[in-house]
Amino acid sequence: MLRYMTAGESHGPGLIAIVEGLPSGIVVSPRFINEELSRRQKGVGRGGRMKIEKDEVKIIAGVRFGKTLGSPVAFLIKNRDWENWSDVMSIEEVEQEPEKITKPRPGHADLTGTFKMNFDDVRNVLERASARETAAKVAAGAFAKLLLGELNIKILSHVIRIGSCSASINVSPKPGDLDEIDLSPVRCFDKKTETKMLKEIENVSSNKDSLGGIFEVLVYGCPPGLGSYVSWDRRLDGRLSRAIMSIPAIKGIEFGEGFGLSELCGSRAHDEIFYSSSKGFYRETNRAGGLEGGMTNGEPILIRAAMKPIPTLSKPLKTVDIVTKKPVSAIKERADVCAVPAAAVVGEAAVAFEIAHAVIEKFGGDSLLELKRNYNGYLKQIADGR
Repeated sequence: MLRYMTAGESHGPGLIAIVEGLPSGIVVSPRFINEELSRRQKGVGRGGRMKIEKDEVKIIAGVRFGKTLGSPVAFLIKNRDWENWSDVMSIEEVEQEPEKITKPRPGHADLTGTFKMNFDDVRNVLERASARETAAKVAAGAFAKLLLGELNIKILSHVIRIGSCSASINVSPKPGDLDEIDLSPVRCFDKKTETKMLKEIENVSSNKDSLGGIFEVLVYGCPPGLGSYVSWDRRLDGRLSRAIMSIPAIKGIEFGEGFGLSELCGSRAHDEIFYSSSKGFYRETNRAGGLEGGMTNGEPILIRAAMKPIPTLSKPLKTVDIVTKKPVSAIKERADVCAVPAAAVVGEAAVAFEIAHAVIEKFGGDSLLELKRNYNGYLKQIADGR
């Protein structure tokens, strides 16, 4: 089993994560992990926090001489802004506590979290519920990508919609297009739409508002048979859905043509199966998005996720003070105008971790060498038509 756990608050000393289940022998590149963290911080529409933080991973366990040991991997990402918050977020008791936050923001965990945990200070909730935690998710996903890269499984993402601007993309980008996508300030593969997206972000920013959008995550090189049809909780599309929906502000998900399939007759909705001696079994379409019966079918995995506009606004929404019960304006924390490009990178990490989990689940192996031996044997079995 591959799993991870994170700890840390948005303005605390840092984020910590432990990744358990990685086989031994994976070559670990801190530079690659830091590049993934940097990708998460880029994009037009990001808030002031991105100007403060320069996320870097410090691996503190589970790696020796540049390779995983098979034991849990632990790492730390320091919060550079901690020095400005050491009193507000003090771990030790203080003589004079800072003023409590009592004006919960609509659209966040603020109000319900204070009820759930019996708090009288919203900061106790918003610090952990913050999307800052996704930095640790991206780093954990980077370890998964290092494993998947050994099997030539590649993952990328791109933005297909921001606000009312939708990209016109007839052909899905391939792994070789990722550098070009990352050069776009909105991570859009359609240059014409990129200009419109930038203008829309600028207009919304001037109105002190925010924007959501839709991004795609694509996985290339997955063999058929990852996941399972035998039990509900082992279906890979369900597990991928949970991973994507756990990203803050994500409100919808679809695979392949998703909701569009509901408009079609069955004769047009499914991917017919063909065979040739050169290709083996294959499909000429991919309306299912690479998943059938809870398992990968050998076609590229295609996932779309919808992100709502971030509800922390420069022009705060209406709320009610949890102490006085009187109507007030919500608190104003630093936030992004548009974080869809960043969310797409987080989506890559979430998907990478679930795919890596499914790979380890199916092929096992305490070491990378053993896992690759099992994996290559399975590919040969498929190539032989069995």
